[in-house]
Amino acid sequence: MFERFTKDARTAVVHAQEEARELMCSSIGPEHVALGVLSAGGPAVQALRAAGADPAALSGRLRQVATGSGLDKEALAALGIDLEEVSRSADTLFGAGALERAGRRRQRRRTGHIPFTGEAKKALELSLREALRTKDKAITDRHVLLGVLRAGGPASDALRADVGEDHVRGALEAEPGAA
Repeated sequence: MFERFTKDARTAVVHAQEEARELMCSSIGPEHVALGVLSAGGPAVQALRAAGADPAALSGRLRQVATGSGLDKEALAALGIDLEEVSRSADTLFGAGALERAGRRRQRRRTGHIPFTGEAKKALELSLREALRTKDKAITDRHVLLGVLRAGGPASDALRADVGEDHVRGALEAEPGAA
């Protein structure tokens, strides 16, 4: 399948591994694949801009998904957990920024090969299906994002958060020169 990837799509996959490594993740998920497309800055990013999406804000949301730092304060409050109170208590007992320091200490930058999750593999397989559906001979970075979008899940939710799925899909499916 990777032999059908264009240079932009291959660059995005390489960047996905770099993003996972930078975020100290043990595997490459769909959020890293989408981050890879965004950091590569190819035609898919231009298409997202044309749809009205903010690539910088999108990157921020995808990083939250990747690191699990996008905690839902309301959901935790429903369980009786006040996230701000927990943070204040930790700061009082262990010093300012104790929770952040503890998280960083346990994580180490990963070297070598980082495996793809099943969800990331599914998104990449769906990028092939998107290319076939649009009768394209090669898989571009646009198809990669369409695969992430089609796969569903938090990375897909982040992609459509700014402008909605129809706008994102429409922009990504448009001819490269039209974006």
